[in-house]
Amino acid sequence: MIQPGFLHRDKEMATLGGGCFWCLEAVFDDLKGVEKVESGYSGGATENPTYQQVCEGKTQHDEVVQVVFDPQVISFNGILEVFFAIHDPTTLNRQGADVGTQYRSAIFYHTPEQKSIAEQVIKDLNAAGRWNAPIVTELAPFKMFYPAEDYHQEYFKNNPEQMYCQMVVSPKIAKFRKQFLEKLKK
Repeated sequence: MIQPGFLHRDKEMATLGGGCFWCLEAVFDDLKGVEKVESGYSGGATENPTYQQVCEGKTQHDEVVQVVFDPQVISFNGILEVFFAIHDPTTLNRQGADVGTQYRSAIFYHTPEQKSIAEQVIKDLNAAGRWNAPIVTELAPFKMFYPAEDYHQEYFKNNPEQMYCQMVVSPKIAKFRKQFLEKLKK
């Protein structure tokens, strides 16, 4: 469990929900400047929720990734650029076939600056008309992060042959790598 306000020395943290955490983790693992990505749960009221509880929609938690990054290499704005490119922020409580509040698009900001940046990014993306519908990404203060069970960590890396990974995660990673080639780790 990560307490509010916890930041690594000289690093920043982003807590993001955009559908299945397996997809988000796999993408952010490849991003230059990202030092750690952990799958987990945030945004609900139940302490120490399990995957089963979250999937049943009873905890109001979102599947999220907590991303520790070096702001000297990639800014929070850069993190959000990737975040909004890899999921559909216009669908409420849904990403593709994954439906439920646990799959909502969300940014749990850690600082007032992150909130301000996220608000501006959302405003700019809506104004640019990138999608045919407005962004419904929840913007809420970070309160608590509960790491997901061990078998969820590095799920794509450890289970590339699993059907969901083949059909959903792998294409998302391929799209990300093509679009952000210059931002990939070597």
